[in-house]
Amino acid sequence: MWRRPAGLLLVFAAATAALWLLSARLSAGQARRALRFPADLEELRDLAEALRDYERQHRGAALALFCGAYLYKQSFAIPGSSLLNVLAGALFGPWMGLVLCSVLTSVGATLCYLLSAAFGKQLIVHFFPEKVALLQGKVEENRSCLFFFLLFLRLFPMTPNWFLNLSAPILNIPMSQFFLSVLIGLTPYNFICVQTGAILSQITSLDAIFSWDTLLKLLAMAVAALIPGTLIKRYSKKHLKLDGDKQAQTLNGKKGS
Repeated sequence: MWRRPAGLLLVFAAATAALWLLSARLSAGQARRALRFPADLEELRDLAEALRDYERQHRGAALALFCGAYLYKQSFAIPGSSLLNVLAGALFGPWMGLVLCSVLTSVGATLCYLLSAAFGKQLIVHFFPEKVALLQGKVEENRSCLFFFLLFLRLFPMTPNWFLNLSAPILNIPMSQFFLSVLIGLTPYNFICVQTGAILSQITSLDAIFSWDTLLKLLAMAVAALIPGTLIKRYSKKHLKLDGDKQAQTLNGKKGS
């Protein structure tokens, strides 16, 4: 009974050790400067600048650390990937950062899918039986247009992304459709975070946030991010079988009144 949880703990320990070694190497390269996630604008700018300096001499190691941290969070369903999206925009620029984050999100979610399939099915069903049953019912109702239903769940989540990643093997969602739905469905969200990081990294004061240039960039970013959601929402009204707020609240961990 304990073999699968023990195997998951072993994989987690190995991944943690590998990420720590990467982090220790980069910290040593930065004169033992402590590496941590940015908590405000100043820390974001300082961390991005420090990593840029290191990247000029050790580009492969800096990129490996970023990719390792991102995949680690995604694979084990650990919150905080949005901060890495913002950092990617500040460090790699808006377009390279978007491509990098979109790929890492898809690969990391797929690793989470595989870990759940290998170690976590029984645990997910045991701890979240009602959520799994509801989501299973919606998946079966929309099996004929499953890919678009998965896109809808990413753009208008009835359930958190981490739970969908973990429960997908139980729901018999093909891994190819799962991967593509993450790649496409989370691109608008990644786009907003990465663009925000790119903009914030160029701002030298809070007053600059309200400049016309910054406001126009933010407006264009919002419009671009809304287009995919609008198209999928129109498609869902015609082709997908979706119920109202009651089931959505249950899947999100809330009970209706």
